Amino acid sequence: MARFTLTDLGNKSGEVVEAAFNGPVDITKRGKRKFVLMTADQFDRLKSASSQRAFRSDDLTTEERDSFLSGLDAVAHEGDRSND
Repeated sequence: MARFTLTDLGNKSGEVVEAAFNGPVDITKRGKRKFVLMTADQFDRLKSASSQRAFRSDDLTTEERDSFLSGLDAVAHEGDRSND
């Protein structure tokens, strides 16, 4: 990840922004990471990914687990058919 200081942000803003097009950029102050600069698209992807939920299979009911496994089987079989 690219890293710039707050001073760099003021003095080299074009370079900092250009780096952000390639991925998130750490902005530091006195050697400590204070901010991360990223494009709006990068932020939107991050935001939508964080709204996803994860569950432990141990926490599912038997019915939920069976439904989930059936769905995985269906997806796996679709992949088998597309390789024919």
